[in-house]
Amino acid sequence: MRNTRTRLLDAATHVTLTIGADKLTLAAVAAEARVSKGGLFYHFPTKQALVAGLVERLVAQLGAALEAAGDEPGAATRAYLDNTVEPAHTGAGAGADRVTAALLAAALIDPGALAPLRELYGRWQRRLEHDGIDAAGATAVRLAVDGWWLARLLDLAPPAPGLHERTRAVLTTLIAAG
Repeated sequence: MRNTRTRLLDAATHVTLTIGADKLTLAAVAAEARVSKGGLFYHFPTKQALVAGLVERLVAQLGAALEAAGDEPGAATRAYLDNTVEPAHTGAGAGADRVTAALLAAALIDPGALAPLRELYGRWQRRLEHDGIDAAGATAVRLAVDGWWLARLLDLAPPAPGLHERTRAVLTTLIAAG
């Protein structure tokens, strides 16, 4: 069974994605997680602490992916793609939803909470520049993936099924070509 902290972060993600980051309240999160307000306050005494928890969880997940990337040429670039864009069009994927919720909440509630994510992105970029493939190609893949994520986040005509998979294949080919 998930621990209370994880349930609260999952509830905050759900609240953010279903009713919006601007409606993220401690009361809404406690109700969604079926935890008393006291139980919530034990883990997250403020909304800023809750948002920081969302960002920390995201940074931990993406940081683990970076650390797990192998040493073969393009490994980190492939890991970045794999941890950001699902192989097949699935609509709203759980991993992407967590990213969306954490970033929406952080940007709207406490922009300073994005500092750990900015630091992680710096580490990713430095790793991509030394990934054993052309640094410009690796950076182009990262920027394409980031744009893809933004298109999904803001519903700016993200690729439909079929095109999603073909677009991902193009990025995979670019990585393999090095």
